[in-house]
Amino acid sequence: MAKKEVKAIDSSTEERIKLAAHKLFAQKGYAGTKTRDIASEAGINLALLNYYFRSKEKLFELIMREHIQQFFQGMFQVLNDENTSIQQKIETLVSRYVDTLMLKPDIPIFVLSELRNSPMNLAENIQKNMQIKNSYFMKQIKEGISNGTIDNIHPVQLMSNLISLTVFPFIANPILKTIHGIDQEQFNTFMLERKKLIPLWIAEIIKPKTTINK
Repeated sequence: MAKKEVKAIDSSTEERIKLAAHKLFAQKGYAGTKTRDIASEAGINLALLNYYFRSKEKLFELIMREHIQQFFQGMFQVLNDENTSIQQKIETLVSRYVDTLMLKPDIPIFVLSELRNSPMNLAENIQKNMQIKNSYFMKQIKEGISNGTIDNIHPVQLMSNLISLTVFPFIANPILKTIHGIDQEQFNTFMLERKKLIPLWIAEIIKPKTTINK
């Protein structure tokens, strides 16, 4: 009985630490967050935080991986929805990408780090949680190409365009703000505008191309 009680307490403490870390990482970013601040926000001492997670880096990695897993699982639900069209799926994907990255701007940088350090692990994690190749979305793309309602575009090209148009501005956030002299609020407005524009651009990319007879 005592062991079960200890596990419950441990689980509760770990969750408090993760919630506190998530809040501070979102507010201050990774570099601006100190372990003592996380401990204070969680209502524990620094020694206890170090006991559970050893370092800020380990805690950050755990939180980011959980966010990415949840994000990919949510994306697969969108891709596998049999009641929405290709365009509706694209609009939902872009909207969720933008909303998620506005709340969790460290995710793209973390993903780039994972690509550099352990690309196969990241790829396997994405495939496990999204299963893009087996999604209803892919079936719709193939059917659209077959019946001529969309252009003969390779799905990798489509997903590459969708992801790069949405995610790249978040990666280039500091550069864009410096070059164009905008603050974070203006950048957020810029991204909300892109949330409407990107599906329109993608629609043009996959629109069937007409052949002009000369």
